[in-house]
Amino acid sequence: MRALCWHGKHDIRCDHVPDPVIEDGRDAIVKVSSCAICGSDLHLFAGFMPGMKSGDVIGHEFMGEVVEVGRDNKALRVGDRVVVPFTITCGQCDQCRRGMFSACERSNRNGALADQVFGHSGAGLFGYTHLTGGYAGGQAEYVRVPFADCGPLKVPHSLSDEQVLFLGDVFPTGWQAAVQCDIEASDTVCVWGAGAVGQFAIRSAVLLGARKVIAIDRVPERLDMAEAGGAIAINFDEEGVLDRLAELTRGRGPEKCIDAVGMEAHVTRSIDSILDRAKQAVKLETDRPHVLREMIYVCRPGGVLSVAGVYAGMVDKLPMGALMNKGLTLRTGQTHVNRWTHDLLGRIEQGQIDPSFVVTHTVELEQGPQMYRTFRDKQDGCIKVVLKP
Repeated sequence: MRALCWHGKHDIRCDHVPDPVIEDGRDAIVKVSSCAICGSDLHLFAGFMPGMKSGDVIGHEFMGEVVEVGRDNKALRVGDRVVVPFTITCGQCDQCRRGMFSACERSNRNGALADQVFGHSGAGLFGYTHLTGGYAGGQAEYVRVPFADCGPLKVPHSLSDEQVLFLGDVFPTGWQAAVQCDIEASDTVCVWGAGAVGQFAIRSAVLLGARKVIAIDRVPERLDMAEAGGAIAINFDEEGVLDRLAELTRGRGPEKCIDAVGMEAHVTRSIDSILDRAKQAVKLETDRPHVLREMIYVCRPGGVLSVAGVYAGMVDKLPMGALMNKGLTLRTGQTHVNRWTHDLLGRIEQGQIDPSFVVTHTVELEQGPQMYRTFRDKQDGCIKVVLKP
């Protein structure tokens, strides 16, 4: 089959690789109808994520048709149309029973390695590093789905792929980022990063009743999309973020702040970001946490910081004094996708939101390597890429 494979920094290729096969009785094989390039895939492309091996099949946002099921899988049948969460969950461990699906204790088959790096392993992830299990990803014609009797979400044929595809990652990720804020009707919610996750965080905050939502980015197309979703836009290349936030919040600061950027903040004019880039280049720091620092500084005392952006390792000069003395709550984590999917599917069916708004490019799988560069460089108004195997 054809699949997009990682061969090193800035080296993604469309290769021919062996078709997946059933390895466990709970498995299923899914024929991919649509998949997407996610912002966190760019961390792989840039070579920032440890634990990658040449030839790894990448991609963690995909859906399709079940074409084979294991003998112990009673939940799926051949022909079912499913969206597959990017977090692999067993459904039986203590964390899964608590609804902490991204902390599944059984699905990371390289859990001992992840324990050494993080203290305790999280769930296995599709198409990511060997620290998260080394599972083949979904930017391919076919995917083996482990624990497929509890993870995949069946979706109706009345909805298009583009309406339901993002239930596997960016929609529930944006939703969880907003839910973690405990939004009240009087709140101002500020979202750093207006990529796909940021766009869904914005719309989720609006659906959850925030009084005011603010989006911070510098890409005009992203800011236009954010405004269409109900946000006030701040272009940090054209105006000072601190001054503008003070104006919009009467000097109090936003009560709730969402980091939808993560480890690759692209601010270029601040001293801290210049130092981060230098440290990253000489491997004294793995991540660039400019957004985290800014959120801590501007958030109203007693507020909540919700981190949806991916971080990989060590950050420097984090203002813990401000975080502690202002009484801020910090909430993080990979998305507990299965906790949110049924509710969000219902909202799509009811017409509360149509997730297809975020799609800007739809191409064949073979064009994937070039689209990684287009997406990274934000060319041609690129916000979200859907691939058709």
